[in-house]
Amino acid sequence: MSVLGSIRSTFVPIHREGWRFGAVFAAIALAFFIGQLYVPGGLFVVITLWCLYFFRNPARVTPLRAGLVIAPADGRVSLIIDVIPPPELDLPREPVTRISIFMNVFDVHINRAPVDGRIARLAYIAGRFINAELDKASEHNERQALTIAMEDGKVIGVVQIAGLVARRIVPFVKEGDTLSVGQRFGLIRFGSRVDVYLPPGAKALAIVGQRAVAGETVLADLSSSETARTGRKA
Repeated sequence: MSVLGSIRSTFVPIHREGWRFGAVFAAIALAFFIGQLYVPGGLFVVITLWCLYFFRNPARVTPLRAGLVIAPADGRVSLIIDVIPPPELDLPREPVTRISIFMNVFDVHINRAPVDGRIARLAYIAGRFINAELDKASEHNERQALTIAMEDGKVIGVVQIAGLVARRIVPFVKEGDTLSVGQRFGLIRFGSRVDVYLPPGAKALAIVGQRAVAGETVLADLSSSETARTGRKA
């Protein structure tokens, strides 16, 4: 393995958004050190390192079997509930299973496509910044909704929700684009949540409290008749 290859395999890549923020915090740290203000300087060194860590962009190994719905976000499965999808997804007004994944400020915040398909709708909704772990954040917070149409006619809804600390949702795609499962489609800066709305009749294979890994964890299997799973903390 080359030296460059060894470095790439040892250190997780940083998304370009992170370098911009990191440069600002590093400049502030340097200014404090020049002014011999070592305590705040040291604090901003820590903030700089945390910022780069926050924007890490690791490679993932995505399952490719037809019918699988893969987690779009790293974090804890905070809620699985049957609800009517929000109007911005433009889905039928009937209850479907919603899986919510809460990302804290230490989770990877790059979001990935849960299935292959075309972005039939992409809608941004301005809103508030209450705690994203609360159920009402689905209706009140700033969010971006994607409706992904699959080749077999099924439709998946994905909503990125800004949280208490998050202040911007950054899209990498536009309406009409075709996504591959596991493909990066956006990020949310500094703590947030992602909701997945399954097609009618589909059941969650994830469990509340489970840790999800974006691009890897199976949330549901649209080709399976398995009932929703239950679990216990061990």
